Amino acid sequence: MIRLRRRHGGWALIGALALAWLLSLQAVGARAEEPVGTLGALGSDTLAGLMLRWGEQLSDRHPGIRLQLQVSGSASAPPALTAGTTRLGPMSRPMTEAERGAFVARRGYPPLAVEVARDALAVVVHRHHPLEALTLAQVDAIFSRTRRCGAEAAITRWEQLGLEAPVGRIALHGRNLASGSYGLFRQRALCVGEYRPRLNEHPGSAAVVAAVTESREAIGYAGLNHLTPGVKPLALVDEQGRRQLPEVAPVRRGDYPLARSLYLYLNLPPGETLPGPERAFLDLVLSAQGQATVAELGFVALSEEMIADQRRRLGLGAMAP
Repeated sequence: MIRLRRRHGGWALIGALALAWLLSLQAVGARAEEPVGTLGALGSDTLAGLMLRWGEQLSDRHPGIRLQLQVSGSASAPPALTAGTTRLGPMSRPMTEAERGAFVARRGYPPLAVEVARDALAVVVHRHHPLEALTLAQVDAIFSRTRRCGAEAAITRWEQLGLEAPVGRIALHGRNLASGSYGLFRQRALCVGEYRPRLNEHPGSAAVVAAVTESREAIGYAGLNHLTPGVKPLALVDEQGRRQLPEVAPVRRGDYPLARSLYLYLNLPPGETLPGPERAFLDLVLSAQGQATVAELGFVALSEEMIADQRRRLGLGAMAP
């Protein structure tokens, strides 16, 4: 009887050791599948805050992944992706035909564009300014020297808008040439015209907002997420006379004239799957948590239909509830 108990105990011990060994193999396998690596991202100033927050959340989910972000403006993303010096290219505008063509000429296939959020440019004045709305033709007449949107005369002084105050020359503030906001505003608000030489160019939207906050004679344009109580966004009047403010619903629908999509561009050859770190990052961005961060930082989250469509296109599967 004593031998039988010892034998049974020995088998139990062997079974327990075998189970522990199998569990350790499973744990090693799980660790081996965990994505690791450094994700370099270079591009848009507009997306900088979002990228940093997503990077923190990504490291919480996957401690083996780190995001390294360099903010140089949207125009810096395409050449870096083309040359292979970055893995992610955040942009606040679509690539131009020239940028896309340069990538295709080097790589033999187009870059992958992923819409990650919606945004808008707001035309802003000082919080105590009496102006409430402008037509796009008036915006063009204020900011451009070409007036391609149809205005008969340039608007350089506040009195020309029928205001009793402020009076005097309008001070113009905007973004610099490297910014996607600079290009989008030129395309949409200036009808692809040319800015006035008097435009004060700033490297970021926060600097534009700060300048307008300090002067009642100033007007500028900035991304939604940079607006503060110190400035007032103006309604834009369309050809039917309807006023549109840069609010969530019209921005998401695209009804607001200066609404835009925010993108992440990637170098992914056709037929290949996303590498582990990129897959983990996009899975986060196109998740409930990632899109909640979009709204939290002052942007407009994607619709559920848009999220589902992009997840299918990227092979990410359905979004977790």
